[in-house]
Amino acid sequence: MANPADTASRRQPKPVEASRNAAAPHAEERLDLFKFAPFRLNRLAAEVSAALASEYRERYGLDIPEWRVLATLGFRREACSAQYVAECTRTHKSTISRAVTALLERRLIERVENAEDRREFRLRLTRKGKTLYEELIPRLQQREREIMACLSADERRAFDRLIGKIEASLDLIQTSEEADAKQAY
Repeated sequence: MANPADTASRRQPKPVEASRNAAAPHAEERLDLFKFAPFRLNRLAAEVSAALASEYRERYGLDIPEWRVLATLGFRREACSAQYVAECTRTHKSTISRAVTALLERRLIERVENAEDRREFRLRLTRKGKTLYEELIPRLQQREREIMACLSADERRAFDRLIGKIEASLDLIQTSEEADAKQAY
């Protein structure tokens, strides 16, 4: 005769199985991507990035990774590594490496020796790169204003605050000063 305790244990889901069952959607439940925040944020980021990309692609022949390198170097006071750019922009290091090579060939950025570690080099904008960056920034800021024009001033402030809260909840660095202080990159 079977032990009742053995039978009961076979019928009861184990704790891991129970948590999986609780997390698994029922057959009638479906994920509506258009209400799923990660999907919406990704789609919004892609569309905004593409809208801004038209400004620097058409006029300056820059692709998105090249712009990310220029933008990161442009807002920093000091030279930084390609790894910093990759981490800061959340772009794969091989993509940043290709962008760096293209920008070096166009003489928009240059390598400078790292005084602390002579095996490593850092990147900074050249005079030509700074000129391009300074010419492009007002155009991109205008494009940003156009994109955000659907929001009132109060909504824009709330949007900025809410994005900041999400970034903070994910422990994302929000300023170059914070990144430098934490030596995060």
